[in-house]
Amino acid sequence: MQRLIKRLFRWLVWSFLAGLVFLVGFNVWIVERSRSRVVSAPAGVPAAPVALVLGTSRNLASGRINPHWKSRMDAGAALWKAGRVKRILVSGDNRKADYNEPRDMRDGLVERGVPMAAISLDYAGLRTLDSVIRAKEIFGVDQCVIVTDDFHLPRALWLADRRGIRATGFQGEPVPWDLSAKTRVREWMARINAGLEEWVLGTGARHYGVKENLPNDPVP
Repeated sequence: MQRLIKRLFRWLVWSFLAGLVFLVGFNVWIVERSRSRVVSAPAGVPAAPVALVLGTSRNLASGRINPHWKSRMDAGAALWKAGRVKRILVSGDNRKADYNEPRDMRDGLVERGVPMAAISLDYAGLRTLDSVIRAKEIFGVDQCVIVTDDFHLPRALWLADRRGIRATGFQGEPVPWDLSAKTRVREWMARINAGLEEWVLGTGARHYGVKENLPNDPVP
């Protein structure tokens, strides 16, 4: 019995170590493969027809402006003002009538000087995978600049590559660690989940149950 317990313990230890190596290795691979395509200054972004700005909530639970949202809106507006894109596609969650990420993103961009006529809205970008799939299949995007946080871009670019979208990443001003540590750590697991969905589960966009209060605004 004691020998069996030792074997079980060794198996658990080796399983844990193998899982840890995979977790770290996959995350490093995702980040390194996209590093050369992540840009932090508008002037360095290759021109593209459209910028895909990925959604997040405008406000924190405390009611304060979400620094991740502000960073993305500032980046999207800077990209348009620099003339690197002709249109901006904002993609976010609008499953509930009182929660509308695309509308808030559009309003944030307009406040920063982007014409409303240059902005298209996707109301069913429930998560990164949905936004990428819908950009390709619903809005006909083949080439774009993806705008989001620095730590989020590697996964977004990988998913875009998987869908045949030629994408460059433009990162917003990084949110300090003391305000983003939990989100950054969660992204490590989100990358693993993305790998499982792509290679094992074959998950598609979550079209079901989505209430789009307004029609999607196609990218011309």
